[in-house]
Amino acid sequence: MICLLRPRNIVGYRAILRRSLGKGAKAAVMSIRCIDILMGLVNDRRMSRSLKSEQLQIRISAAQKSAIEQAARRAGMDMSSYVLQRVLPPAAERFQECVTSLAGPTAPSFALAELNRLLSALTTSELREAVAEPPAHLPSALIANYVAAMVEYACGRGSISPPAWIAAVPPLTDPLFGSELPGLRLYLLTRSPPPFRRRNIFIDSSLGGQV
Repeated sequence: MICLLRPRNIVGYRAILRRSLGKGAKAAVMSIRCIDILMGLVNDRRMSRSLKSEQLQIRISAAQKSAIEQAARRAGMDMSSYVLQRVLPPAAERFQECVTSLAGPTAPSFALAELNRLLSALTTSELREAVAEPPAHLPSALIANYVAAMVEYACGRGSISPPAWIAAVPPLTDPLFGSELPGLRLYLLTRSPPPFRRRNIFIDSSLGGQV
């Protein structure tokens, strides 16, 4: 199997291979073959739309290369595209990962900011693909409404119809304001984007800014 971890450079790949191959690693690494994948895309997920101007070599065995070739053929892809798809998840998988992280130990504000960055960076076609399926798990009514509002807002900016699943998320019963200051509530009531207002969420920033 090819290692799908994301080391920063070729030295990192060599280290992973040596650990995987054990004591005979040095001789094995010298004898096994190479395939090329694009270094810029490995280092940064959002580089998926960048020009393919660089290469990265990783060393694998003949058996591993053959297995990758067969898997790529089954997927109807060339080897580089297949490896990149496995290393850099497509838009839908990245969206699900961001939403899943909302239930993790990280503060929700940071996870929502990461989701914000993802939705803001996607092209129209990527956005449509990313949000087509409902999130696998939404830990609370608040998070469910925040995600639904962010997706609807992003779709509006991209001039595409929002996915059907957001209509199944009922609005919050009680209003949520982005500030505890009473003097700001009237301001937020009038400035919150419509997808958030409809869900009883009143903020002064959404996609394109920090949430």
